[in-house]
Amino acid sequence: MKTFLIALALAATCGVPDRRPAPENRLFVSKAVEKTIKQTSARLENPKLRQMFVNCFPNTLDTTVHLMEDSDGQPDTYVWTGDIPAMWLRDSGAQVWPYVPLCADDPALARMIAGVINRQFKLIAIDPYANAFNMEPKGAADKSDVPKADPYVFERKWEIDSHCYPIRLAYAYWKATGDTSVFGDGWLKAIGLTLEVFREQQRFDGPGGYTFLRTTDRQLDTKCVVGRGNPVKPCGLIASAFRPSDDATTFEFLVPSNFMAVNCLRKAAEILSTVNGRLDLASRCTALADEVAAALKEHAIVQHPKYGPIYAYEVDGFGSAFLMDDANIPSLLSLAYLDPAMADDPVWRNTRRFVWSEDNPYFFRGKAGEGIGGPHIGIENIWPMSIMMRAFTASDDEEIKACVVSLLNTDAGTGFIHESFHKDDASSFTREWFAWQNSLFGELILKLIRDGKLELLNSIE
Repeated sequence: MKTFLIALALAATCGVPDRRPAPENRLFVSKAVEKTIKQTSARLENPKLRQMFVNCFPNTLDTTVHLMEDSDGQPDTYVWTGDIPAMWLRDSGAQVWPYVPLCADDPALARMIAGVINRQFKLIAIDPYANAFNMEPKGAADKSDVPKADPYVFERKWEIDSHCYPIRLAYAYWKATGDTSVFGDGWLKAIGLTLEVFREQQRFDGPGGYTFLRTTDRQLDTKCVVGRGNPVKPCGLIASAFRPSDDATTFEFLVPSNFMAVNCLRKAAEILSTVNGRLDLASRCTALADEVAAALKEHAIVQHPKYGPIYAYEVDGFGSAFLMDDANIPSLLSLAYLDPAMADDPVWRNTRRFVWSEDNPYFFRGKAGEGIGGPHIGIENIWPMSIMMRAFTASDDEEIKACVVSLLNTDAGTGFIHESFHKDDASSFTREWFAWQNSLFGELILKLIRDGKLELLNSIE
């Protein structure tokens, strides 16, 4: 009762309700996360910011994590995206990412995240071209999808980042805990399949066997050219049939995802050589990373008349380029979030100025705020994810503060971060329950505090 009354009092002062489930209804409870919530909220003076952090940071654990064990007694964790009861390789890796630094102080949390990694490797082995999976063998969400996939596959959209996020998570977990138990046979099979698919999708030996067709009224929910996508000229880059938004690519060589592949292949090589002693697989990862990195330098940079050399969002190897950015990660804006070394790249800095401007066709500015969207939801909808990426990659305090204020002003009174909101009306939003965005908000606030920005956050009125 006392906790309930405190929550009511807090809601009265900031207009934001306590949105956490009752303790007995939370799917997973971490002592380290609860301690972090308590310590951090005590330091945040703005009542709305404080309550939104309390709501958002644990949302993945409270509502989406299903911890089980496999037949060998190993942790096996299935993670919903939120209001869609399916596990995306990308989303699940991003949802639990902010908790990784706390694993060293919480064995139960470490075991749960090890279970996510174990499950991700198993899912890649089921179908290395799929992006999302069912907990039970229910079949594809859209029964019109061709070809028919394994019944454990929720959606079979080939996206490079689907293989990158599990590597990113496993590497960070290893560095945080020293635990190598996740790098067994499942890992070796998954990385072997990843290398096979990446090589096939470089298209040097033809288009490969992957196709995707769906009966739909949404152009970017299927692939043109009878499921293969537009032709490419092989150049060393890896083709991605779909973007992190699950929208079809226009030109198959998706630049942000190729950058992420380079970074994650190098991480995989370190794991393989240090943990597994598999120098053969490690050298294959390094060779592919070097090849893709060289191709990015040669084919991904475009001379813009206003911003100078910038990275294109997509290219085809023939010389065509799509100059835009989409909010979903990996995006061009997020490159320095995924790899901090990119912040020193002058081409990326030019690109950052371009994507946060009306020269980017998917940048919107209106009465409710400004930010980047994408074709997935529709024109004029801003994704808070882009606002958070702007804050993560900003060095100017006023820019950071403006981003946080915008996030606080566009929750529509719900106390959560949504998938998107209309540029002129934040009450017009999509997906009230989208755990990735909530986790990311918590991650941002913790990073800003670690970076010495607590006073900046507390200056928000």
